[in-house]
Amino acid sequence: MSAKNITKDDVMKALGTVMDPELNRDLVSLGMIKDVEISDAKVAFRLTLTTPACPLRDKIRQDAYQAVSALEGVEDVEIEMDAEVPVGQKKSKHEGIRNVIAIASGKGGVGKSTVAVNVAVALAEKGAKVGLLDADIYGPNIPTMMGVDRIGGTKEKMILPAQAHGVKMMSIGFLVEPQQALIWRGPMLHGAIKQFISDVEWGELDYLIVDLPPGTGDVQLSLTQTLEIQGGVIVTLPQRVSLDDARRGLTMFGELGVPVFGVVENMSSFVTPGGEEVDIFGSGGGQMLADEFNVPYMGSIPIDPEVRKGGDEGVPVVISEPDAEVSVALRQVAEKIAGQASKEAYQET
Repeated sequence: MSAKNITKDDVMKALGTVMDPELNRDLVSLGMIKDVEISDAKVAFRLTLTTPACPLRDKIRQDAYQAVSALEGVEDVEIEMDAEVPVGQKKSKHEGIRNVIAIASGKGGVGKSTVAVNVAVALAEKGAKVGLLDADIYGPNIPTMMGVDRIGGTKEKMILPAQAHGVKMMSIGFLVEPQQALIWRGPMLHGAIKQFISDVEWGELDYLIVDLPPGTGDVQLSLTQTLEIQGGVIVTLPQRVSLDDARRGLTMFGELGVPVFGVVENMSSFVTPGGEEVDIFGSGGGQMLADEFNVPYMGSIPIDPEVRKGGDEGVPVVISEPDAEVSVALRQVAEKIAGQASKEAYQET
């Protein structure tokens, strides 16, 4: 075959042999290949990933390059890379929100909000459009951890979310005094959650990360009644007491019909100044829990004082200490969550 006889069908056939490792389907059937152009011995096309946070971006590009380069007569291959997050909100009235991902725990004090904040910021850093909803009505920590203290104002009776570090945010903490105690029953909680979705100008979002309150209660139920949740993530400590509570969280997602994206083990170990690794809260519990429920294990987040410092100062650790081991681990969790969202979106296609 000479270069001038290469057709678009030839290119698509070659790319049909290249698989997306996470979705386990070829690039052509996934609709990732667009704008194929052939000029003399040069082939150019656009490769659209399912998330800008794809950890296998370079591998997919290299495999596609090699597949087309192998065609007889092709001397040059030009690939333009971009991403388009698939819509997971198939049944939602909120068309601008593509995927809702709930971060939960069975008990408080496990670092759930820390994971939610850093996952949101990590996804935004990759180029995704991200929102962060603080659904912990009784203990709203997101404003402090993101370094903001007020909403963006109002426009045509809609609340404009606060913004920081590339993330749009809403929290009851923006609407009440810091010392004010909220003593609300179920109907008031439901009304607040509904308002945070319907009355906030979220705009177009690839991912809405929801920081759920600890436990299994009214807020969790209200959220599932208001939005179609694409998937849930359970955060736990390695210790047995935390695992017992995390099991309840996993069971809750099952009863609400929410797919479980995976388990994250937080505060898994601490490295002393002398280099000794100490398992303060035990080890291996997160993996054991994931295996027990047959869900993905998303990784271990080590203990690092910089996480606390970043949370207190309003600069998440993935920004303040981007090269730290804990930041690398949190980015990997964010990438796995994005990958699971893509899998869920393509499951029925």
